[in-house]
Amino acid sequence: MDIESGNIDLKSNNGAVSKHGFLLCWFKALFMKLKKNVAEFANKVKEIGKDDPRRITHSIKVGITLALVSLLYYFSPVYGGFGSATMWAILTVVVVFEFSVGATLGKGLNRAIATFLAGALGVGAHHLATLAGKEGEPILLGLFVFLLAAVASFSRFFPGIKARYDYGVLIFILTFSLVSVSGYREDKIIRLALHRFSTIIIGGLSCVVISIFVFPVWAGEDLHKLIIVNIDKLGDFLQAFGGEYFENFEKDGVMAKDDKKTFLHLNGYKTILNSKTAEESFANFASWEPPHGGFGFRHPWKQYLKIGMLTRQCAYRIESLSNCINKSQVQPLEFKKIVQKGCMEMSIESGKALKELSIAVKTMRHPDSVLTHLKNSISAADNLKSSLRTAKMENTNIFELIPAAKVTTLLIEIIGCISNIVDSVNELSRLAKFKGAETTATSLDKPKQQLQHEETLTSVTVETSSHDNATHAIITVCALSTALESGILEDPLIL
Repeated sequence: MDIESGNIDLKSNNGAVSKHGFLLCWFKALFMKLKKNVAEFANKVKEIGKDDPRRITHSIKVGITLALVSLLYYFSPVYGGFGSATMWAILTVVVVFEFSVGATLGKGLNRAIATFLAGALGVGAHHLATLAGKEGEPILLGLFVFLLAAVASFSRFFPGIKARYDYGVLIFILTFSLVSVSGYREDKIIRLALHRFSTIIIGGLSCVVISIFVFPVWAGEDLHKLIIVNIDKLGDFLQAFGGEYFENFEKDGVMAKDDKKTFLHLNGYKTILNSKTAEESFANFASWEPPHGGFGFRHPWKQYLKIGMLTRQCAYRIESLSNCINKSQVQPLEFKKIVQKGCMEMSIESGKALKELSIAVKTMRHPDSVLTHLKNSISAADNLKSSLRTAKMENTNIFELIPAAKVTTLLIEIIGCISNIVDSVNELSRLAKFKGAETTATSLDKPKQQLQHEETLTSVTVETSSHDNATHAIITVCALSTALESGILEDPLIL
């Protein structure tokens, strides 16, 4: 029995040890997992703060504003004057304070105006409803709430109201409903409306003052910088495209597999394709902002949206060019040598024109030297036309000519897009009164007209023949005059 009991005790002790060991391992694994999650969260916070340090400043500004407004609730004299309505100042800070000055001003003005109008209408609806007696008062109040809420909700479907006043419409519906309905049980309805309006004004003004005078973030500057960066990215791609496309082929005309890795640095243009939402948001917020820096009253923010649209059109064509260099293709060396010089010159000069545009917008001066690079790119297209007209290639597969012909067509289309961007930037410099806009506008009109009426590349033919069956093929590269007028070519490649 003792031995057996000893065995039993030993087994029970081993079982207890194994159980404690399992729990220890579980807690250790849990601690390591928590430590890993905390480290990942800390790295993410650090990354977000490093990406845009203004986010940290914004968070501190919100905390300071809330702390200051909350003091109103703690001081007896202030609280005695407004009562529980003081809480509306704190709620206003929470919902109104946004990242940029324009967004904060837009929300603050929307909330203040909507509160005032809804409060006045709510008081008026209450007085009209009291004329119907105790039995008719709730019916009329319900009818007023239904009509105004339905009309205001329908107005939100109008694009102009949706873009700028959607928040104000929501506050209008909320405030009118609260004032009119609570007035049914509250005798001092006017005092209630005034207290709420006053505390909302206090909260809104606190947000606006802190947002403007303490490390302000201007949406207009963000839009200005975004347009500059987007144009600069297009210029970087075009300046590097010619070398990447023509110099990364083996002697037999096949792209080397190892060289495809070098194209990864050309993908910066892809962010432009999805920049429409950010541009429209910045332009909407910028329209609320007061004059600041180099941006005066009624600055032409809508012109930035037009430039952004044309920039995206150019980026879509550049994406087609990117697809050309990311695919393994076999091309005749003879045809590649014919188009190489012209395509590289068009690409480099177009890139220089875009870089000059970005510098001009950044420094807010009129783009004087852009037209020179644009003319050089068109001259390169004309020289390419002459070379192709005299070219003859025998024993060549016509389908092997398509990739290089496509690249040539896309480059000429891009010249048309850049011409449209130049026109839009010139218009921006005139409306925003950039440096030198008045003195150079007249001098640039005449060269621009000459540029549009110069002899342009209308059609190019390349004759290929075979000794066996003497086949002929005609390649129409593009019509550059059409590209300069509209930026969009019809049937650019005909075989």
